[in-house]
Amino acid sequence: MNRRLSTLLMTLLLGFSSITQADNPRVKMETSAGSFTIELFADEAPLSSANFLQYVDAGFYNGLIFHRVIPNFMAQGGGFEPGMLRRQTRETIKNEANNGLKNTRGTLAMARTGDPHSATSQFFINVADNPYLNFSSESQSGWGYAVFGRVVEGMEVVDRIVMSPTGNRGPFQNVPREDILIIGTSRIE
Repeated sequence: MNRRLSTLLMTLLLGFSSITQADNPRVKMETSAGSFTIELFADEAPLSSANFLQYVDAGFYNGLIFHRVIPNFMAQGGGFEPGMLRRQTRETIKNEANNGLKNTRGTLAMARTGDPHSATSQFFINVADNPYLNFSSESQSGWGYAVFGRVVEGMEVVDRIVMSPTGNRGPFQNVPREDILIIGTSRIE
């Protein structure tokens, strides 16, 4: 293959990969600790991504808090207002943890109860690699937690959030002593 054709093919391939990357939806999350940008994996986790975007578009996350933070593990939000008041959510979605994505540092995953298919609005951001949260089988203990995005800008803000001093509030543990408010979420066009 001549050099000109090789260069043209390489340019086309690189252009295609950047188009694919650019097609992933992005969301800016502004918090009382700073802002960060999330890229969603709409192809690998279509239900979880669409669910998250519906909550974003409705302004659901605005005014909620990060209600559970554990250093070297994760920061969780998307379900409680200040004072640990639970906000009403839509129906649950199917667990997509068998999508091949892993719970690695910087990824977003759907939070859920013991029922593998119980996720609604709550999400968590991994601040460390957490392989024990990954899908291993379609069993009660093997479903894992569905990764559907990653922080692409502002991970230092998430690191700051997860280092907040915590305590207990009623039955809730690892709650930041000072509220970390989600001020606003919006799609980035």
